[in-house]
Amino acid sequence: MDARLSPLAVGGETPDKPAGHFRLGGLALKLTTGRLALSLSGVLALLLLWGGGIALLGDNLAMARLFSPFQALPSLVHLLADNQLTIHTLVSLRRVAVGLFWALVFGVPIGLAVGASRRLECATGGAFQFLRMISPLSWMPIAVMLFGIGDAPIYFLLSFAAVWPIILNTSAGVRSLDPRWLMLARSLSATRREILWRIVIPGSLGHILTGLRLAIGIVWIILVPCEMLGVSSGLGYFILDTRDRLAYSELMAVIVLIGILGFLLDATAQRLHRRWARGRA
Repeated sequence: MDARLSPLAVGGETPDKPAGHFRLGGLALKLTTGRLALSLSGVLALLLLWGGGIALLGDNLAMARLFSPFQALPSLVHLLADNQLTIHTLVSLRRVAVGLFWALVFGVPIGLAVGASRRLECATGGAFQFLRMISPLSWMPIAVMLFGIGDAPIYFLLSFAAVWPIILNTSAGVRSLDPRWLMLARSLSATRREILWRIVIPGSLGHILTGLRLAIGIVWIILVPCEMLGVSSGLGYFILDTRDRLAYSELMAVIVLIGILGFLLDATAQRLHRRWARGRA
């Protein structure tokens, strides 16, 4: 066939890929490229503000230059290349995973029960809000007295911080269920277990994932001060170690790494929620 008469050459359609497919693909590529460009411009603006702020402070405080991006970013590359942060990063991620696990173990059943019973919601609402508004870091001395030094008090503090958004979002998900679904299930003689596993939990899963995403953000924020509780590993411990060694460029490098890891954790939770939403659609 003459190339000039090819469907692709004249903007026509092929049997397996219509023209609309190429138009939609090109539009999606443009949108993705635009989002990436905006994200990179935001990161560049942040770096410029960081460097500019350090330059202004450096006029009056010479030590401030040690915290500049020109010192921190090479230090981060050096620490990663020398494998000095691998163990600390893995330990911190393990603590986050354990804390989130126990928060889900306790938070999801409690949230399901609270969402299914108005009386239980009224009975526990005030107590839950009271406990939720107490900073998890306030429990540090009590956690150490109860669990001693080590990972146990960190697990307790992280779980305590993460459980509240999971409880509240799970209960909200149960209350948002369409009552007609439950009526239909009962009319078909479904058992409580079947209603729970086939209607309540799938129907509340979006809210549970939202609560998990909020819990990840809270846990990641309080992880660093929790790891200053006398442990000998973790990113929080490494920050204290760099302070004691006066290695300020390494301190800023770890702070940058904490931000990157937190961003990736949130992006992972957001992607899980999007996959669930696409599955429902």
